[in-house]
Amino acid sequence: MFQADIIEKCKQNDRQAQLKLYNQYCNGMFCVAKRFVHDTMEAEDVVQEAFIKAFSKLEQFKAEVTFGAWLKRIVINKSIDLLKSKKQRMLELEEVHLKVVDTDEKDEWLVEDGITVEDVKTAIKELPEKYRYVVMLYLIEGYDHQEISEILDISQVASRTQLSRGKVKLQSILKTEQNGTRS
Repeated sequence: MFQADIIEKCKQNDRQAQLKLYNQYCNGMFCVAKRFVHDTMEAEDVVQEAFIKAFSKLEQFKAEVTFGAWLKRIVINKSIDLLKSKKQRMLELEEVHLKVVDTDEKDEWLVEDGITVEDVKTAIKELPEKYRYVVMLYLIEGYDHQEISEILDISQVASRTQLSRGKVKLQSILKTEQNGTRS
């Protein structure tokens, strides 16, 4: 059965089609939610709530993006809503792979030798919330500024500004930790 056929059956409240779609995406969406929330059970709740919302709003899905991308945005928004409501700290990311992201020639995300993945994880957790979300969505999730602006309901200019300021703050935190003045 093709993806479009499954989605059409889901729109008609076909429980078997919904279960098939759920089984196809639940593990991936759980990993996304877990990157944002602290607790495994809360991540499971986020995924469940995201699927409930997705199935109830399936008529709004226009296939301009893949279903997975559409669902991922719902999961991220639900995760951020949970974090905001509980004022929780972001979960330490288990599988962050450092990479260089070229935004333009003057603005590369490079880390100095000796900076570990754990250092970056800790530094991201220390960022102010408004920078943390943009940095996470940009670096970890791979969203561009247009997508970030839609997810966080901010302008693209605000996304760029917060990313730039978050980068400076992140580099400052990492530099301070590397110089040994922080514990």
